[in-house]
Amino acid sequence: MFPTVGVSVPLLGESDGAMPPASVPGAVFNVATSIVGAGIMSIPAIMKVLGVVPAFAMIIVVAVLAELSVEFLMRFTHSGETTTYAGVMREAFGSPGALAAQVCVIITNVGGLILYLIIIGDVLSGKQDGGEVHLGILQQWFGIHWWNSREFALLFTLVFVMFPLVLYKRVESLKYSSAVSTLLAVAFVGICCGLAIFALVQGKTQTPRLFPRLDNQTSFFDLFTAVPVVVTAFTFHFNVHPIGFEFAKPSQMTTAVRLALLLCAVIYISVGLFGYLLFGDSTQSDILINFDQSNDSVVGSLFNTLIRVSYALHIMLVFPLLNFSLRSNIDEVLFPNKPMLATDNKRFMILTVVLLVFSYLAAIAIPDIWYFFQFLGSTSAVCLAFIFPGSIVLRDACGISTKRDKIIALIMIILAVVTSVLAISTNIYNAFSSKS
Repeated sequence: MFPTVGVSVPLLGESDGAMPPASVPGAVFNVATSIVGAGIMSIPAIMKVLGVVPAFAMIIVVAVLAELSVEFLMRFTHSGETTTYAGVMREAFGSPGALAAQVCVIITNVGGLILYLIIIGDVLSGKQDGGEVHLGILQQWFGIHWWNSREFALLFTLVFVMFPLVLYKRVESLKYSSAVSTLLAVAFVGICCGLAIFALVQGKTQTPRLFPRLDNQTSFFDLFTAVPVVVTAFTFHFNVHPIGFEFAKPSQMTTAVRLALLLCAVIYISVGLFGYLLFGDSTQSDILINFDQSNDSVVGSLFNTLIRVSYALHIMLVFPLLNFSLRSNIDEVLFPNKPMLATDNKRFMILTVVLLVFSYLAAIAIPDIWYFFQFLGSTSAVCLAFIFPGSIVLRDACGISTKRDKIIALIMIILAVVTSVLAISTNIYNAFSSKS
């Protein structure tokens, strides 16, 4: 879930009594839920592009850097007088810094909404990748009709599933749908790994490449396009402050983040490896699409369908949470002097409808989540995860940075900028080359 930036807002409604301090296990669950989202869908494609060994290394390196950047953020937060990400940026760089953080959170959240809709569209109505057609579950069940096309299926889902949920004005009202969505995500990971292990025992898995294959179709610079996807998959920094300030001791947040990152790294590596084993070079940027293929047994086909349905439903139930905080952030930026959004029904409804319509149109126009992950990972996500925390350390407004901190921060920024520039440049070059 994504919190409101710039103000201190509890995740749930206020109660009459004092709220007890958060526990480490509960925070680990919250942080892990913030990390594991749509990004898990593209991890198997990372294995295909990089090979198993470099992909493992990249996941571990990004997880370590994410832990360091969170430690920087929380240390400077507790040394200052703020409780939010935007507040730390304001103390370091003034109002422009706070606005930059808010804008990046908004861009990342908008991108998340669009990504979720693209994945839902892939599952329900499939997609065409070059000459290869992947049917969605609606086409497989009922045949190809106008009413189960991508445009109509997404519109129906938005109007009758998501719209009623995004009308809630309190996050607490979504707690039951959030619990169900978490169980569905766990089911997806378990079934996916189980299918891969079963296929491995039967000798039906693909032989994975340990290292990337560079040829006429894949250059060295193409490998950098995988970096932003992993960065986006580990970007959860906008949720650090509301979770961290529920602890009685700041040190507990460090423990929770480390455990959550370790858990998520294991999940990403497991899903990436098993997904790549199942589909090899045919692995799609959204692995859910791969599960449209028929299976030798009725049970196998049933599990394929369960994987796709479980994660599509998970995305549908997470969507309102993402929309909730995005709507609050946009309202804070556009109408800072207006009354609370929940008290203004007209403003609330306009923002809600505009966000849904924009996300729908963008999801229809963008055919592949790989490109969107690259865009987010090369821009707003890399700023929130690495560039902003590193800049805060180098600015050292609180006078607490050590020489080691500044060296790590500088390396973090250089790596983030160089890989992002290379990824963006490679994508632009490939786009123009394909047209020529």
